[in-house]
Order: sequence, then C-alpha cells, then structure tokens
Amino acid sequence: MDVEIKDDPRNSLGRIFFFYDMSEIHDLRLLLDEKARHSDLVGKSSPMKQVFQRIQEVSHVDSTVLIEGDTGTGKEMVARTIHFSGHRKNGPFIGMNCAGLSDSLLESQLFGHRRGAFTGAIDDHLGFFEAANGGTLFLDEVGDIPINVQNRLLRVLQEREITRLGDSKERKIDVRVLAATQHDLEQLVAEGDFRADLFYRICVARIQLPPLHDRREDIPLLSGLFLRQSSTAVAKEIHEVSHETMRTLMDYHWPGNVRELQNVIEFAVIRCKGSVIQIEDLPPEITQRSGPSPIGDRLPRDEKGRLLAALEQAGGNRSRAAQLLGVSRATLYRHMSRLGLPSSK
Repeated sequence: MDVEIKDDPRNSLGRIFFFYDMSEIHDLRLLLDEKARHSDLVGKSSPMKQVFQRIQEVSHVDSTVLIEGDTGTGKEMVARTIHFSGHRKNGPFIGMNCAGLSDSLLESQLFGHRRGAFTGAIDDHLGFFEAANGGTLFLDEVGDIPINVQNRLLRVLQEREITRLGDSKERKIDVRVLAATQHDLEQLVAEGDFRADLFYRICVARIQLPPLHDRREDIPLLSGLFLRQSSTAVAKEIHEVSHETMRTLMDYHWPGNVRELQNVIEFAVIRCKGSVIQIEDLPPEITQRSGPSPIGDRLPRDEKGRLLAALEQAGGNRSRAAQLLGVSRATLYRHMSRLGLPSSK
C-alpha cells in the first residue's frame, strides 16, 4: 500500500489521503529481482524454484548438464543462465541445434574441417568446439544426433580433444558442454537410437523444465515481462492485461509453452488500440480453445505415445498434431519417420 497526501482544495487546513494498491508494482519489482538473479528466467512457482535451485548447484562446476523439457520451455535460456552464472561467463557461449542436419554437415559444424576434406571444403573451417574454447557449447536437440556422430562426440567428451575432418592433428579443447532435448533419451537408449555411454556422460546433472500448464501461477509474471518488452519494441504505452484477458490466458493449455505465450502477448500488443490488452486483442486460437486441452496433461511420457495421442486427438491432421505438441510440422514428420510411423494421412 502506498499513501499520497495532498491539500484539500475545499479546506486550507485539511488534507486528503490517497491510498494506492501497490501489490502489482511490488510483484513487478520482485520480478525484476528474480530476473537479475536468473537472467531472463521468470517464475515464483514451486517447479521454477526447483529449477533455480538446480541452476545454482551446477553453475560453478564444469560438469555436463542435460536440460530436459518440451519445446518452448526455455532450455537455451537455462543454458545461458548457467554459463553466465559461472566462472566461464567471460568466455564464449556457442549454441547449436543438432536437429535436421546431415551426418557430414553436423560433424563439420561440431569438429571443423580441413580444406579439401570433402567437395565444397574450399577453406579450413573452425568447428563449434574450437570456437567455444574457454567457454560453453550448448547442444540443443542432442537426441537427434546420428549414432556415428555420437561416437565422435563421446570421444571428445572423454579425451577433451577434437580432430577436424580431413586432418590428423588432435587439438586440445577446454569447453563445458550443456545439452538439451525434448525427447526421452532413456527410451532412445533402450531402442538403440542413442548410445548408453554417451547418455551417462552428458547427464552428470539433469534439469527438468516444467511445461507452462504446470506452472500457471507464473503466467501473470511472464505476461507482464513480455508486455513491457513488446510495448517498448513497438513504441506503445500499454500498461496491463485486463482481468478477463488474464483469465483466458490462465485457462489456455499452452502447448507451445512460454514461447507461445510470448508470441501471443506480442500479437496482442500489436493489435491493441488502447492502453489495456483486451480479450479481442488475443489470437483466435487462444479465445476459441481456452480451457484444458483434451489431451493436454494426459499425454503419455514416451515419445511415440505422445505422437500417437496427438495424432488421434487431431483426427490424423499432421499440422494440428504438431501444434498440439508444440513443434513444427517438419519436426513432427522427422520424428514420425524415425519412430517408423507413416507420415501420410
């Protein structure tokens, strides 16, 4: 509560007391404090407090960390927070998405190559491991790395040295590796698609990121953060989200998690004509599909089960199934192919 005292215009001896509810401002200040301590990670829910605790535990050691969570939960943000909270913060942070790359391209990107190593290799190329020397290499979607590249990656993690493609010289590296995946790596190990020894090497420590529907109490804080960011970016003075709009956001099941919420707020800010986000400013998919997802929280944990459940819920529509899972349609097709599921309806 904040109090403002002004002269009473009707009585020169009188005073008027104005009382303001400052709880929202207080929450925003706490949010900024949280943001300062945990980079751009925001949350006061119990699951996020556990994530913050894990980050503090692993930030000042050099162990590999496996960051697990659905698409859009902020895995790279966690990796950056770990890097910039530790002793390597002055070194480089290099992020690489391992999904969708051919074996040769992935090897070249990771380990580098010598001129003439393959067709098109017209110059020596510095790989990401060398580029990240003295800092951190973040391998996103590590579960999509092909088996033969996994073999080389395991050796690099064990020996702390790399050999460029087409070269025989071994080069020492000093790199901390953080890995992330939306897959169940233990299931991939059981199916023979991921090396067990590599799995044990990268999951010395593990951080599990909760989906947004498991941390709904963070939605107002996240919405406030994204509202300020988007309003500044488009030079609009939009101060808040209406109560009805916030209820709609709280009821939505958020298959795309925090990333989807950020996009929704940005959409609403662009569309908003006043100073308060109203429900008509939200994208139609939010207002038309608010409420718990028919599969939402009940999706199976195993990857194949999740895909089949999403396809069933979507009536076989691949685009809709990808939206339910919070992935792109191309990613959905790639996973279906890898799991032996028919890609045509």
